[in-house]
Amino acid sequence: FPWFLSVSKSGTGLKLPINSLILSYDSLGRKSSFRIKHSRRTGPRSNLGPVKCLFSGLPRVAISCKGQHSISYTLSRNQTVVVEYTHDKDTDMFQVGRSTESPIDFVVTDTISGSQNNDEAQITQSTISRFACRIVCDRNEPYTARIFAAGFDSSKNIFLGEKAAKWKNPDGHMDGLTTNGVLVMHPRGGFTEESQPGVWREISVCGDVYTLRETRSAQQRGKLVETETNVLQDGSLIDLCGATLLWRTADGLFHTPTQKHIEALRQEINAARPQCPVGLNTLAFPSINRKEVVEEKQPWAYLSCGHVHGYHNWGHRSDTEANERECPMCRTVGPYVPLWLGCEAGFYVDAGPPTHAFTPCGHVCSEKSAKYWSQIPLPHGTHAFHAACPFCATQLLGEQNCIKLIFQGPVD
Repeated sequence: FPWFLSVSKSGTGLKLPINSLILSYDSLGRKSSFRIKHSRRTGPRSNLGPVKCLFSGLPRVAISCKGQHSISYTLSRNQTVVVEYTHDKDTDMFQVGRSTESPIDFVVTDTISGSQNNDEAQITQSTISRFACRIVCDRNEPYTARIFAAGFDSSKNIFLGEKAAKWKNPDGHMDGLTTNGVLVMHPRGGFTEESQPGVWREISVCGDVYTLRETRSAQQRGKLVETETNVLQDGSLIDLCGATLLWRTADGLFHTPTQKHIEALRQEINAARPQCPVGLNTLAFPSINRKEVVEEKQPWAYLSCGHVHGYHNWGHRSDTEANERECPMCRTVGPYVPLWLGCEAGFYVDAGPPTHAFTPCGHVCSEKSAKYWSQIPLPHGTHAFHAACPFCATQLLGEQNCIKLIFQGPVD
């Protein structure tokens, strides 16, 4: 998944780099980063007074007033409950969705897996909502950020149709879920080298936390989880049914390796002059700013055993599986792919050396980062979950989803 959100160091804005698939996204003419400040946007908060019950026979302007934020819950063909919102000077609201209209601060598109090309991906209709979710951030320390399902449209309205899951809480307030839902997973132990995957939950329109529905778009909501909140933490994952976002905090990014650190690790590996054990030619990871073309000295690896070689075109064991090769060192048969250093620092949970590769894409990162992402079950489509490479979104395969690389040093 190529998206991640982060709070700026000042705590007054959000940043949305799109770096893990930056080559694919640059080729489509899309921006690689966005940054906004809070000076224009104040977050809406629900009126404390009673909600309004409106009937469909009233003019549309009565239900959707452009001067005021509101959420409309359609109960039947002739009854709609409208909850009005007022501005809150102590918060900022940022909205995420597929729409390119002005209310959306961060426009996201469906993640293209590294195993697909753009033509294949464009065949599928997007499942991301035009106004998917909103994030409300406190302007004062500790700059708490809360996520809510659904975003306000150009008329400052959120509209939940008759078929959408909706209900009245015991306190009398209305709430509901969006069609494909907004799922959140908070890592256990924070986003550190000790992190463990958390449990996926669904966030309601009003920010309550629920267990997952039977299917993504089922009308029956899950169970309320009263012990959890919609407050985003460092490393929280947000799934919008087509794109998954990683939330990073300012403090978390402060302890995250930088691009300079990753570049230093690349140079350190290359300085050790790893060699192909067969051809004895020196191997070198290409520059982080490389093109999407395999270079002559680029290391390749057998992902069933981890032995690193230079490129060769022999060792095929099957006419149908072009990538299946037999390792000349240990005779293990498996995928044979070029290795790419994972260049998005925000996905690393530690600053360790790049020793492990994801299977089957060949992206390389630190051991703890590889093992962490290998354990994360990311939502896929409307029903499935599977682990994926954070750098290219390719579904991971194999027993461990990643492999330790075996480099051979120079024979002098």
